[in-house]
Amino acid sequence: MSDVKLINIKKVYPFTESRKDQKENKKTNLQITDEGVVAVQEFNLDIADKEFIVLVGPSGCGKSTTLRMIAGLEEITSGELLIDGEYMNDVAPKDRDIAMVFQSYALYPHMTVYDNMAYSLKIKRTPKAEIDRKVREAAEILDITQYLKRKPKALSGGQRQRVAIGRAIVRDPKVLLMDEPLSNLDAKLRNQMRAEIIKLRQRINTTFVYVTHDQTEAMTLGDRIVVMKDGFIQQIGTPQEVYDHPSNLFVSGFIGTPQMNYFDGRLDIEDGEYFVETDGVKVVLSEEKQERLKAKDVKPQDIILGVRPDHIVLADEGIKGKVDVSELMGPSCHLHMTVNGKDVIVIVPTEGKRVNYMGKEVTLTFSGSVCHVFSKEDQKNLEY
Repeated sequence: MSDVKLINIKKVYPFTESRKDQKENKKTNLQITDEGVVAVQEFNLDIADKEFIVLVGPSGCGKSTTLRMIAGLEEITSGELLIDGEYMNDVAPKDRDIAMVFQSYALYPHMTVYDNMAYSLKIKRTPKAEIDRKVREAAEILDITQYLKRKPKALSGGQRQRVAIGRAIVRDPKVLLMDEPLSNLDAKLRNQMRAEIIKLRQRINTTFVYVTHDQTEAMTLGDRIVVMKDGFIQQIGTPQEVYDHPSNLFVSGFIGTPQMNYFDGRLDIEDGEYFVETDGVKVVLSEEKQERLKAKDVKPQDIILGVRPDHIVLADEGIKGKVDVSELMGPSCHLHMTVNGKDVIVIVPTEGKRVNYMGKEVTLTFSGSVCHVFSKEDQKNLEY
């Protein structure tokens, strides 16, 4: 078993300058208290055995700090960290049975690939035969057997990252932590390495905690994703749950490419049914959304209406807009347009035809099943 529990975890960095200077030079949305800057607050998460959890959010949201607290590289200010039910706050990093893969590879340049992967086992005085077996097994899983005699400088970025992962998995750790391991790779290699990590996950029995700012990585890798902002958890769920049912305006904008479109709108009730209205267009919400809003007894109010770019269609009647830029993306066109002074993106299937939308006036519409209604007051999704 390799379950991990984080209970009311908090991390505060003490001030390194005077309180007055800290207030004057505030360049962060993180909470500032008399103790210092709160990097992580009220973090509660249960990670199941062999689960792949992804912490995702913008730079400075506290995701890497959380990972480093699990690893023991950062002290936990308050709260409890449990691994397999054992209290770990005061346990040294080397005794936690955790391995970590860093963004920068952190390989020893004077050692061969084999020696880099074997190093931690040698430190533990593991028998030579077992070291050789584990290193070669890991190399085979990662397809780097042919590079075992090379030094890191003779490898590409993707190959170095494979070695760094191999060095971690030879230890058979209870938990494998990965801190933005693909961010130094180009786009093609990132895609390839994402697939490699998925394969790796299927072949080794360990719990993964993965940190990234790339929502594509989060959506493709995680069993569940934890969306963070300013030290707080915004939402926890499967990638599909977070994409389909974002808990607030921030999550809806952060998860999904291109970003969700937003319109000023009104949520109202007519004949016992909820509908949204924006720019003179009235759309009755789906039955599923009706039930959730009724269960919460949501009152009519002004709202922020969110609709994803691939859920908007061109029609004869609807919201008027003018196309400013048309991007051909193979099977679809991304139309960047202006609607009532706001930028809106629409994804239109090309169906093998080349249509030039540049500068054209078009009409948009969408169905009631794809509308997301957010409160103007607290920006929370009114359905949840």
